[in-house]
Amino acid sequence: MKYLDSVVREENKSGLMELVILVPWCFFLIALTKFLYHYLWVPLRIQHMMNSQGIKGPPYRFIHGNNKEVTKMRKEALSKAVGLTDDLFPRLQPHIYSWINTYGKNFVYWNGVRAEVVISEPELIKEVMKNSENIFQKRKLTDVGAKLLGNGLVFIEGEKWAKHRKLANHAFHGESLKNMTPAIIVSVETMLERWKGQEGKEIEVYNEFRLLTSEVISRTAFGSNYLEGEKIFAMLSKLTILVSQNISKTKIPFINKLWKSAEMLESEKLEKGIQDYVMEMIKKREDKVVSGEADSFGNDFLGLLVNAYNDLDDKNRVSLEDLVGECKTIYFAGQETVNSLLAWIVLHLAIHGDWQEKARREVIDIFGNQNPHLEGIAKLKIMTMIINETLRLYGPSNGLPRTVAREVQLGKLVLPANIDVLSLNIGLHRDPHLWGDDVHLFKPERFAEGIAKATNYTAAAFFPFGFGPRSCVGMTLATIETKIALSMILQRYTITISPAYVHSPIPILTIRPRHGIQIILEPLHSC
Repeated sequence: MKYLDSVVREENKSGLMELVILVPWCFFLIALTKFLYHYLWVPLRIQHMMNSQGIKGPPYRFIHGNNKEVTKMRKEALSKAVGLTDDLFPRLQPHIYSWINTYGKNFVYWNGVRAEVVISEPELIKEVMKNSENIFQKRKLTDVGAKLLGNGLVFIEGEKWAKHRKLANHAFHGESLKNMTPAIIVSVETMLERWKGQEGKEIEVYNEFRLLTSEVISRTAFGSNYLEGEKIFAMLSKLTILVSQNISKTKIPFINKLWKSAEMLESEKLEKGIQDYVMEMIKKREDKVVSGEADSFGNDFLGLLVNAYNDLDDKNRVSLEDLVGECKTIYFAGQETVNSLLAWIVLHLAIHGDWQEKARREVIDIFGNQNPHLEGIAKLKIMTMIINETLRLYGPSNGLPRTVAREVQLGKLVLPANIDVLSLNIGLHRDPHLWGDDVHLFKPERFAEGIAKATNYTAAAFFPFGFGPRSCVGMTLATIETKIALSMILQRYTITISPAYVHSPIPILTIRPRHGIQIILEPLHSC
């Protein structure tokens, strides 16, 4: 009996050891199977599905997709000199430009393991942007990207988006815009005061407009000034660069979850810093109401957000995370977009003296030597043409990405769920078939009869601020701010380009001048 008991014990022990060895192997095989399924089988299946419909593209590379090729092409493109009238498409999006010429206007490439279908046909883009069945949703951000705009209006979906959009519409439309005009004028006057004594000397206007647009968004949306938001702007600027640097970086499975990169650690630090400063702003509003110094949180965008944050009704309340996300979005979009637009417009006016003089005559005819007002701003037809042409050439976005929520037919294509679609507005805005052989030249007369007749094409061919229900909520404010600033500059100065200027646009979410924009201002004799 003892012998049998010993044998049984040995067998049990042996079986237990086999089980101890077998269980980890089972987990490993399951993990390996899932890994190969998601990182090999699914991409190859999608690639075959798209190829069978005539949508070709560079082949999928295991894990990295085409990211290494993209990084190499971008580096090479930005190392080359570029002329003022050169096509910027191959510089700003060299991989897409190259693959369109190789595979056609619609093609598929791989951002890591994710398929990205690039579409350049106006009819298809219009269908995606209209998103009538809510299938084409905002693409999920990278881990670093989420720190910049993750909980803001630009990337949220569903009921949360509808609630936040309602707040933003209230803050940036109608009577609210009228009330913002004096704050914009004061901000421009502050900039022009800095320029006094600089006549005939070189001024770098990209940085000047950065200060201006930061001041404007601080005053109009947050009831403060640039100095109060200066640290937020600085941290957002650092986050923007981190996001841009990580656009084509491959996420390595498992490793990214176990180990945080230096960029991720830095982005988390910046995110925390921004939240702390926003919380200070909220507390100031709340303290004023509690002490009786104010009877409300305010009617600006921050006031509306704080009111919603304190709302007792769950349907109307926004979380702290959402509030901070919206503040980051408005600070970033309100500053960066208008900053770049103003800088590129002034560059073109400095180069094209005829259009500068046309715009100045229009401003003087409407406003004389008085400050701009909303009624007159609506009559600035020539300036609108100049703004639209600059947006066509140097728009704030090179493409509008979406994610396919479920399998859908787009035109003749069948797109599977969980792939990305990129509506390529830079491709449309610089397409000679739509705009003519002079597509790369600055010719505002294209928009003499409005946007609808700027090309012979009826579908979406020009959409610098997006298209459909998700178009930019701050578009009207951006246009008004741009027109006021340009009007007040043209009333006082003639603008010429400095010999020191070097043309080198670079993509850092928006299109920026790598070396700034240097101009020379001469006061008008009548001033």
